[in-house]
Amino acid sequence: MTPLPILYSFRRCPYAMRARLAIQAAGLPVELREIVLRDKAPEFVAVSPSATVPCLVLADGTVIDESLDIMLWALRRNDPHGWLHPEAGGADAMAALIEMIDGPFKRHLDRYKYETRFEGVDRLAERTAAAAILNGFEPRLEAEGWLCGARASLADMAILPFVRQFANSDRAWFDGEDWPALRRWLTAFETSDAFAGIMSKYARWQAGDTPVVFAA
Repeated sequence: MTPLPILYSFRRCPYAMRARLAIQAAGLPVELREIVLRDKAPEFVAVSPSATVPCLVLADGTVIDESLDIMLWALRRNDPHGWLHPEAGGADAMAALIEMIDGPFKRHLDRYKYETRFEGVDRLAERTAAAAILNGFEPRLEAEGWLCGARASLADMAILPFVRQFANSDRAWFDGEDWPALRRWLTAFETSDAFAGIMSKYARWQAGDTPVVFAA
């Protein structure tokens, strides 16, 4: 019997969340190994070039070390919800949205949420800059409900974990902003079966543990 792919993950990491969302949607079982970032398992460090989650190790030893690549790996094998084929736009449009979040937005988010790690940072200025990016989503979401049409796509599922992280940095402030469509979009995600399905809690993995199968 071919061994399952191994997914090294961390429950709260938005990069790992997006990977689990795609694997779950594709219905591809993997062995999930929960990593504690402050005390990483040596087996994980040995296989991950970046020593960051998520990291997927295939049965043939191939290592996929980027969250978006893991999403694409899963969805190219099975995409029952059509995440790779949005109603509006296409692959390039989705890639541009994801790149904006992974680049400028994530930079501002880190400096807003973890200001003590960055010398001389103006936390509120970083929040304002990140919010300006999200403001651009409001007309899209108001018109269709999702970023690329009337149903979820790869863009939504790759981006929503980071919007959730931003919102939870100060939820009262976030909920007070004038972006009702954005809040509905985030709430729909947070109350979905898909989100519930990726947020189960697992004990820290150690060599010799009974395998935990995810998305079976």
